[in-house]
Amino acid sequence: MTMMTTTTEGTSTCTSTANTRANTATSTGTDVARRWAAHLTAEVDAASLAVFRVGYGALIAWEVVRYVLHDRIYRYYIEPTFFFSYVPFIRPWGGDGMYWHFGAIFVLALLVAAGLFYRVSAALLCAALTYVFLLDKAQYLNHLYLVCLLGLLLAAAPAHRALSVDHLLARRASRKAPAAGPAETAPRLYLFALKAQVAIVYFYGGIAKLNGDWLRGQPLTMWLAEHADAPLVGPLLASPAAGLALSYAGLFIDLSMGFLLFSRRTFPIGAALAVAFNLSNALLFKIGIFPYAMITALALFADPSWPRRRLPFLFREPPRAGDAAGASAPTPERRHALPLVLLGGYFLVQLLLPLRHWLYPGDVAWNEAGHRFSWRMKLRDKSVSELSYTVVDPRTGVREPLDLEQWLTDRQLGEMCTRPDMLIDFAHHVADRWQEAAGVRPIVTAKVVASLNGGPDRDLVDPTLDLASQPRALLAPVKAP
Repeated sequence: MTMMTTTTEGTSTCTSTANTRANTATSTGTDVARRWAAHLTAEVDAASLAVFRVGYGALIAWEVVRYVLHDRIYRYYIEPTFFFSYVPFIRPWGGDGMYWHFGAIFVLALLVAAGLFYRVSAALLCAALTYVFLLDKAQYLNHLYLVCLLGLLLAAAPAHRALSVDHLLARRASRKAPAAGPAETAPRLYLFALKAQVAIVYFYGGIAKLNGDWLRGQPLTMWLAEHADAPLVGPLLASPAAGLALSYAGLFIDLSMGFLLFSRRTFPIGAALAVAFNLSNALLFKIGIFPYAMITALALFADPSWPRRRLPFLFREPPRAGDAAGASAPTPERRHALPLVLLGGYFLVQLLLPLRHWLYPGDVAWNEAGHRFSWRMKLRDKSVSELSYTVVDPRTGVREPLDLEQWLTDRQLGEMCTRPDMLIDFAHHVADRWQEAAGVRPIVTAKVVASLNGGPDRDLVDPTLDLASQPRALLAPVKAP
């Protein structure tokens, strides 16, 4: 009896202790979540957010100018007769519509930079950029994807509360003392979201570099050799040691940059490395406004009120008491609950999407399954030695080669020949056109011989496979030979 009583009491004591620990853990987790939510919803100086907004709008406007100067609007969106669209029903505007569209992007970008009609102009700018992005896979660029994401986050952020025409008009309309006018602050969560997006680009760019080719200096060694005739540094760049050293330097910078920039102590080091890294990329490679966008993003990582100290001629008045960078709210306001939930969902996608290639067999650098939207930048060099399409009439067995130059532009050909999913898209287009004319769907095969990062030549897709019968899935891999 004594043993039974002792056992019962011991069990009761253990159960009580376990429940106490569980309750304590739950309480601690809840407290941490509440403090984190309060930290994100606290009002901080909107000055750095405003400076980034100005830089972002200016970069987009300049990119439109570059498109006009290089005749890219016509060559990319008017000249082609077929587009590798992500969404079947999204097509370019007819006639001069694409010129007007880019003109609208230019105006909207300037409105965003000026902070005029900001809520409307920022939302329209994001929509206009996303429309262009979705038109053609052949025009996929990491920086175009990035500016769409940053545009979405900016459209949600109150980035017009400082250094904007809207803010100036609001102050004048208030007809009160400046101290009683609209505050130049914003919830920290919007600043954090933009910084986190930039950090993700760096970090996943580094994760993608953890592969055999990059760790042996390829394809960077091959690309640097093309600059052998550069003054002074040409012979140095052409050496294998330079390619290997710069490969590891790029790996280290990408993996560490987000951590360096988020810490106030290491921010100066990270900023200096970021400027040097991105400027060197801009000089060595043709990657558009991407390096300048990453440099502009540095404005987000310093103390939110830094522009008031460094650019006092733009910010004549300090934020009111309680609006300083360190201000915090005791509890998150209910009106911020939805933005916090949406922000969590957004970053869950951003964290998981670049890892999806692990779900597919084969090398993502070869089959491209999972390459887009994953910050896999400057990682592979594919050289195509043979590209041909054949259409087979299933009734007669007659084989007819395609003259690809009659169907696609040079840029589309250059992009399609290394990307199996685009080879399938084009095969479907050819089969659809043939079926409309002949009343029967043909078999469409492709012979594509390529090498990856200087490796041996091999078939990119199975040359006996009917590509027109393969599913046109954005995220699915393509059957290899």
